[in-house]
Amino acid sequence: MSTGRWKRVSRLGSVVALAAIVGTASADTAKARRAISDPDAVPKVTGNSAPNALASGLIESPVAQGSQPLENGTDAIPFYGYHGDGPMVPAPGDVQAPGHNVEASKSEPDKNTYLVLHDQNGPDPDYDYGSHFLFQGHELGAGYITRVNLDGDDAHRVTLFATEDSLGNPLPAFDGSTWDPWASRLLFTAENGAAGGVWQSTLDFPPVVEDISGVLGRGGYEGIQNDSDGNLWIAEDVSGAKGVVNNHARQPNSFLFRFLPKNKWDLTKGGKLQALQVCRLNVTPCDPIVFHAGDPDADILSQNQKDLHTYGNQFRTNWITVHDTDHDGTAPFDANALAKAKLATPFKRPENAQFRPGRQFREFFFDATGDTDAATQAGSQYGGFGAIFKLTQANPSSDTGVLALFFRGDLDHTAFDNVAFWDRNRVVLVEDRGDGLHTAHGVYDSGWLFDVRTDYSDPDNQPIRLIAVGRDTSATLDSALSAGAPANGFQNEGDNEITGIHVSDGDPGVHGILGAREPHLFHGGWRAFYTQQHGDNVTWELLPTGSGPGWLQGNGD
Repeated sequence: MSTGRWKRVSRLGSVVALAAIVGTASADTAKARRAISDPDAVPKVTGNSAPNALASGLIESPVAQGSQPLENGTDAIPFYGYHGDGPMVPAPGDVQAPGHNVEASKSEPDKNTYLVLHDQNGPDPDYDYGSHFLFQGHELGAGYITRVNLDGDDAHRVTLFATEDSLGNPLPAFDGSTWDPWASRLLFTAENGAAGGVWQSTLDFPPVVEDISGVLGRGGYEGIQNDSDGNLWIAEDVSGAKGVVNNHARQPNSFLFRFLPKNKWDLTKGGKLQALQVCRLNVTPCDPIVFHAGDPDADILSQNQKDLHTYGNQFRTNWITVHDTDHDGTAPFDANALAKAKLATPFKRPENAQFRPGRQFREFFFDATGDTDAATQAGSQYGGFGAIFKLTQANPSSDTGVLALFFRGDLDHTAFDNVAFWDRNRVVLVEDRGDGLHTAHGVYDSGWLFDVRTDYSDPDNQPIRLIAVGRDTSATLDSALSAGAPANGFQNEGDNEITGIHVSDGDPGVHGILGAREPHLFHGGWRAFYTQQHGDNVTWELLPTGSGPGWLQGNGD
């Protein structure tokens, strides 16, 4: 939708946006005005910082920030979001140059995993760490895991949970995380191409952390979720090559994976890694949509990409086994390369995903980030601005399913990253546009609330902007410094982004996996968190103002 059109929608007091909540364009407009007011995107202004803006009825409270000292910090990792290789703010007159950092490297806390646990220990044997915890991997620099002790005092607020695996190897930078209740392990993913993979961690302190990539493979893994059968679903984020002709667009180069463990109580026992294969539209038998090596332009504007990003089309899908430990062993392997060789279907960076609650794990929603370039030749029609897909299966272990487009991105709704179901009918997707697209389009990232019952092919149906992220002072400074990178050697990111959106009641049992139960946010222990990554690296908890308007706490009915 164009900027002008968005302003017209905003002047209606989000009447049209509310239609997406109730799933009909005939919603009572007076009720809509009373129900919700969503903010405009925060404009990017050179040299200016700006506060975050939230939809009516919401406030945010920090639970940790980058400058928070770790209770057991080291010289190398002394703070929640800062390494120990420089000051938090450049000294007056200091100049960034290759080999000389004017400020400390920032670790970028990423995906949040919330758990309610008892008898947790930590570095202080005499301290009661409480029972509410938030775990994160960190995305940049030295890899480590933190545990935010939500019941803890300032001195014990954040624990440096782990920096190395059980063999003494340093941990990689982590992007995704989840809790596997059968294996009783935290799972962390490294979005590092052929050097990425999955690591598992115990909950006790200090934990035992193991690299299990010999079982699940190496890839640009990011989003990871369980289903009710104990399978693991993994979204891979690997950027493709730019086209020669379409030089502002990239070739689809990432895959959706599913791991079927032999023993769901012990992932190290092996299993099958599968990749999703999508059949070309209306072709029988299945003629899969595949990757064309050495010819990015053949895929960027292909009919298959246009079909995938067209509302109403339905595609048959198959799960193709790319690695089986019974036959292929447990040496680490390149999952992306095997998926291409086995004729699985590539997407434009499907970073995260979740199952729709209350559907017995039969409906799986995942995003594709797209090109994060305002000038992409792929545009909306060919997925240049990203998309949200819905995969439907008879059961979570089924070998076949049906894929359909749920939402096609445009310049105003693009670069989808983290995903969380707000309730049984509404899902939040947050953006990661990056500085270049912020500048080109003139706004920062947003977090959008979609209703899964709404037909978004109708341009009058639009998602609601739940979060309009601004830019803190630290990120404003970093944006100026990063404008000279890489020539000046500046190592930190610029503008803030939204990541780690997470809604959970913290139940560590099998009934607590995301998608098993319908969320009732702000009731019965259900909580929501997100991280304003880069800059000050603040992790926030979203809270209602007072009792909050009904739209916040219902199920979109």
